[in-house]
Amino acid sequence: MQTIQTIYECCAPVLEEPLDETEATRLADWYAILADPTRLRLLSLISAAGEACAACDLVEPLGVSQPTVSHHLKVLRDAGLVASEKRGRWVYYQPVPERLNILSRAISTQH
Repeated sequence: MQTIQTIYECCAPVLEEPLDETEATRLADWYAILADPTRLRLLSLISAAGEACAACDLVEPLGVSQPTVSHHLKVLRDAGLVASEKRGRWVYYQPVPERLNILSRAISTQH
């Protein structure tokens, strides 16, 4: 996994300057993760709420099983797009704004 410092430095806006191979690979990996509709919906639910409990808040709205939600959350967490915190027997997820801003900025026409 990338260090936070590396993430802050990534990546040049695609529309402003050419990406180097490392930046292009990193962004492509993140976008590939978000290309899955379930993961995109999970990220949207978590971001809209600011925080969400995996078992309490995410299974019912998605209409998928708890193991499926857990799998997709692990992918999002491993990519650094969400962070998690265990509280008792529940795990809560929060978006990682710095990474989401990088994704948004990379393809934005507004700079």
